Amino acid sequence: QVQLVESGGALVQPGGSLTLSCAGSGFIFSNYAMGWFRQAPRKEREFVAALRQVGTTPGYGDSALDRFTISRDNLRNTLYLRMSSLEPADSAVYYCAAGPVSADTSAVRERTSYNYWGQGTQVTVSS
Repeated sequence: QVQLVESGGALVQPGGSLTLSCAGSGFIFSNYAMGWFRQAPRKEREFVAALRQVGTTPGYGDSALDRFTISRDNLRNTLYLRMSSLEPADSAVYYCAAGPVSADTSAVRERTSYNYWGQGTQVTVSS
């Protein structure tokens, strides 16, 4: 059974840092594009970051640019999101997702490109 399990969500003060992890199993991890999305209460699920393959250029949403870094370890079947300079507006449930690699590189920004999703991990930025 395909599984994606996020971890690392926590309460953090504004300006702080946090790293999220997503462990994948039940599929060939290296064959999939991997992404992070987030959803705050009463808001739509928002693209955060994605990485198609090791060695490719990551893509970031505007809110994550210059503050967040996405990476993956295919040997450990794990996706990471390192976040810094966190703000209250970053508070949300963060989801990792996996989808088949497409020739269209912009596809990683779309929710419909992913067929596997984790259950999410809560990040709360507050003093």
